[in-house]
Amino acid sequence: MAFEYKVTGKAFDLRVLRRVLGLVSDYKWTFAWATILTILLAAVSIATPIGVQYALDHYVIPRVPNGFVEVCAILLFLLVAQSFISYSQSYSTAWLGQMAILRLRRSVFQHILKFRLKVYDRTPVGTMITRTVSDIETIADIFSEGFFSIMSDLLVMIAVLVVMFYKDWRLSLISLSVLPFLWLAAYFFKESVKKAFQDVRTQVGRLNAFLQEHITGMQIVQVFNREEEEMKKFHEINKRHRDANIRSIFADSVFVPVIEVLSSIAIALMVWYGASAMIGGTLTFGTLVGFILFFNLLFRPIRQIADKFNTLQMGIVSGDRVFQVLDSEDFISDNGTLTPEIKGKVSFQNVGFGYNDDDRVLKEISFEIEEGKSLAIVGHTGAGKSSIVNLINRLYPYQDGNIFIDDIKIEDYKLEWLRKNIAVVLQDVFLFSDTIINNIRLYNDNISKNEIIHAAKLVGAHDFIERLPSGYEYQVQERGATLSTGQRQLISFIRAIIQDPKILILDEATSSIDQETEEMIQNATEVLLKGRTSIVIAHRLATIQNADQIIVMDKGYIKERGTHEELLAQGGLYRKLYELQFTELVL
Repeated sequence: MAFEYKVTGKAFDLRVLRRVLGLVSDYKWTFAWATILTILLAAVSIATPIGVQYALDHYVIPRVPNGFVEVCAILLFLLVAQSFISYSQSYSTAWLGQMAILRLRRSVFQHILKFRLKVYDRTPVGTMITRTVSDIETIADIFSEGFFSIMSDLLVMIAVLVVMFYKDWRLSLISLSVLPFLWLAAYFFKESVKKAFQDVRTQVGRLNAFLQEHITGMQIVQVFNREEEEMKKFHEINKRHRDANIRSIFADSVFVPVIEVLSSIAIALMVWYGASAMIGGTLTFGTLVGFILFFNLLFRPIRQIADKFNTLQMGIVSGDRVFQVLDSEDFISDNGTLTPEIKGKVSFQNVGFGYNDDDRVLKEISFEIEEGKSLAIVGHTGAGKSSIVNLINRLYPYQDGNIFIDDIKIEDYKLEWLRKNIAVVLQDVFLFSDTIINNIRLYNDNISKNEIIHAAKLVGAHDFIERLPSGYEYQVQERGATLSTGQRQLISFIRAIIQDPKILILDEATSSIDQETEEMIQNATEVLLKGRTSIVIAHRLATIQNADQIIVMDKGYIKERGTHEELLAQGGLYRKLYELQFTELVL
């Protein structure tokens, strides 16, 4: 499956929010402390207007000096306390956010490590990176700027409304007369912003996928002079990303002025009614001022709630996208429990396989390799050679037949144990951005440097590694760009051999190297393959003439099998391939 975002149709998904909050279930005390601080912050926020009203009605208007300093000191204390509580709450919620994304990012990466390779065949790398990095980073804002902040604002609004109605219900109703219009505006805002943010995150994923692919393939872009054309494609993708962001900005730009206008109308109505009530002696000046402060305290969160709802909504959209990855279980099944000593006998029995269920690339494949023997697979491009070796270590599941190692179905082996006993050397060698020694041992600390040096000498790679700056500690750039094709291939041979596998697979491992390097590897493999079962996919038939058995593939079927001499004597497809290559060599 490819991870294109599926719209839920909900403007606010409580299911996703609950799952996000569940990420901090191990930090219940911190969550509780942040909740308490949120409640305290709301309480202290409404205490200040009450204090101002009290000071005006009891000290300023009556001109009573005694006690006024003490009241001002209390108000100052409340402001300092509010600042301290606000700092503590912000720190606690941000800390929870970082703990959440630490746990979530670890879970996502652990999850995607188990995916079948067909998931990566269909999903752009940039899309998966977006899910694992930027989408998860956005989720942290739910804690630091979204959930707790909105909860604090709601508590303040509820407390303010209670106090306002307690003091004067008529003035409260007048000030709140604009609320129906406010809720209507908020409804349209949340609906439009949901769709806009879904589009924003989708365009971010497409932008990342495009950049990752084209930066990786920059050599092809430049060699074929495609800079201008690729720039046009990037411009279109970038423009769609810009338009998606502008749509979200537009919704916010409309909502905020509406709030400001409604707030101004409400204050004007309060002043009009309050002045009349003061003249009639039914309302004090302190109460009117207090109501204006209360109203500002009420509408300030409403003004800011647009931004906070944006943050919360963006986090929920990102969370939904990440959880779609976590909810996918397109895994390689690992129900096997057997971990016996593997000797190396391999047999295929009427195996059928297709990357898509409706299209078989392997059909009725049957063969057997005895322990310690070698099998070579040859055939035209697309005949199904590499597909066979992809099935042995269960990189892909097959649909028909059975595959056995030592007469045990490969599904019955524990997956980790099966792959521990099989090593593969590919034509396209992948090296990580790390030292040569780490690229060989793949961070397995049980493999010593002396073992690596011994294996390098067997392959004939020790001398060239020692000539590199820092030797085995030489930092290889991304994908091994600073090494030649032959050097990368030699490192991949050491990487495979150092695992001491029972079954060694060479997938056209010598097709991209020079003659001198190939001779080095041929000399090393003659010693290294002794006592191991080996499967060699080869384009150069001269490299597999000594194989114990050769099978010839064509259009997913095994067409011929036998030794080199037997196949030449048959005069079939193998002989044609051999003669074609021999003629090319002579020419």
